[in-house]
Amino acid sequence: MEFRDEGYITAVRRYGENSLIISLISKEHGLISGFVKGGGSRKNIGIYQTGNRIGFDAYARIEENMLSLKTELLAPSAVNFMASPAKLAALSSLCSLCMACLPEKENLELFYNRIDDFFNFIDKENWLTYYSLFEFFLLDYLGIGLDLSECAVTGSKENLTYVSPKSGRAVCRESGAPYAARLYLYPHFVVDKNDFPAPAEIEDLLKMTGFFLNKNFFKVHGLKFPENRASLLENLGL
Repeated sequence: MEFRDEGYITAVRRYGENSLIISLISKEHGLISGFVKGGGSRKNIGIYQTGNRIGFDAYARIEENMLSLKTELLAPSAVNFMASPAKLAALSSLCSLCMACLPEKENLELFYNRIDDFFNFIDKENWLTYYSLFEFFLLDYLGIGLDLSECAVTGSKENLTYVSPKSGRAVCRESGAPYAARLYLYPHFVVDKNDFPAPAEIEDLLKMTGFFLNKNFFKVHGLKFPENRASLLENLGL
């Protein structure tokens, strides 16, 4: 078994004296882990950092064996996070969610673009928009996406204002107003493709996506919600 791909490093751990086992989210093979001989040497310290984008050749004698990787650094993306605790918190959350939720050795298709966007726009003023979109579309990728097309109560497509935590469906203003305290706010900036939402809109979306990820994926599969995601809003200062 052998293939070539590229992706982002999500975790690194030492193996033996100077080798590593790294985990990556790859473009065509989803979540993979592999052995890098000599990866822990001093000359390689800048390559194998969480968040860096690497190209690699992967090889295993049989499919059940751990992959051996020969790598090249494509983009030192990790440096874009180092000076910002908020960006580091988002990176840590994204890596934990990817490693818990995404399949091994399966093509992520268009969802990989959402991960790529987060890294490509991390130096922009609206970088957090792309993190929030990653979580929103992660729900869809996992098959637990929200139905925002019409009001769950009336079928109306007008004045959509809330999202029900029970059904994940939109609710119009008139039907939802009496229960507003128990509903999430409708993510207009996602539907309208507005890349510059107010911070409060991003906060509302992350509260909602965190709730549905925990309820409909982690609890369903008997998994613990990642601590770095559970504390993300606090670490972002939202």
